[in-house]
Amino acid sequence: MLFVGVNISGLVEPQEIELENLRGKIIAMDSFNIIYQFLSSVHDRFTGEPLRDSKGRVTSHLSGLFYRTTRLMENGIKPVFVFDGKHPEFKKKTQESRIKMRQDAADKLKIAQEEGDVEKIRLYAQAAVKLDKDMIDEAKKLLEFMGIQVVQAPSEGEAQAAHMINKGTAWASGSQDWDSLLFGADRLVKNLSIGGKRKIPGKIAFTYIKPELIELQKVLDSAGISQDQLIMLGILVGTDFNPKGIKGIGPKTALKLVKENPTKESLLNAIEWDFEVGFDDIFDFFKNPDAEDVRIENIEPEWDALTEFLLDHDFSAERIEATKKRLVETKSAASQKSLSGWFK
Repeated sequence: MLFVGVNISGLVEPQEIELENLRGKIIAMDSFNIIYQFLSSVHDRFTGEPLRDSKGRVTSHLSGLFYRTTRLMENGIKPVFVFDGKHPEFKKKTQESRIKMRQDAADKLKIAQEEGDVEKIRLYAQAAVKLDKDMIDEAKKLLEFMGIQVVQAPSEGEAQAAHMINKGTAWASGSQDWDSLLFGADRLVKNLSIGGKRKIPGKIAFTYIKPELIELQKVLDSAGISQDQLIMLGILVGTDFNPKGIKGIGPKTALKLVKENPTKESLLNAIEWDFEVGFDDIFDFFKNPDAEDVRIENIEPEWDALTEFLLDHDFSAERIEATKKRLVETKSAASQKSLSGWFK
């Protein structure tokens, strides 16, 4: 995946949970991250091509959003999808780099398709995934037809999600990225967009995937560092704003460095910083990102519009009705509670 954010997995021990453990909780879903997950995983295994309808429109993300989100709602979870807004100017270099990486992967995908190498097709198809405005607009439309609130962040979606959690509007951020923790989110839940099992790379075997809960305070206590030091650590190993981090510095070395140099000033004296983006710029953005207060609402599904939308994208009428029936039952049960009944 291209949207991996900061990699501090070596320092964190997530707690495996069941979907049932999240019943009654509002989860601020990192929409771009989740849609990329669906685009990279829902495709033809022999060609790497995403699902498309008869008009040539990509539907992999719509399929994932419709069926996977329904499952979350059936388990009593209230998802709120947060979409990225305008990225900070200093992220431009990262975006240009990602475009080049996607093009390189697309070129390699063509070669793998010609050779019929299924494993390489899977690998390069994931890396070549791209998300355009039409796909984003269709995703928002589908979610709104389903009665799911869409939040447009002024800037980074993870920052908006963290703000909502810390304001008590949501309980946790739902994402595969760790960035929410750097933005100060109290809780992060991973694997909500991944169903059941995942293939082990290079093997004809699968591992079963469960949701994982990461609590910020436990991470800080376990590592023996402050929130500021966590941000500094993240910058050392690489973030969306300096993806490669400092050469030769992994999570464990970074942890050692921030413990020995607990302030920005002392840390910068201990390392060689030669990136175009300033250390302070990245640090300050994580500390004070653009985010807005949000009011969580009960949105009524538009059942006829939902059916029409999905049929227009060649979804199975039988599966639409079966899934819609479960959504109706879920919404009916939820409507018996007031919005204040949701645990925040």
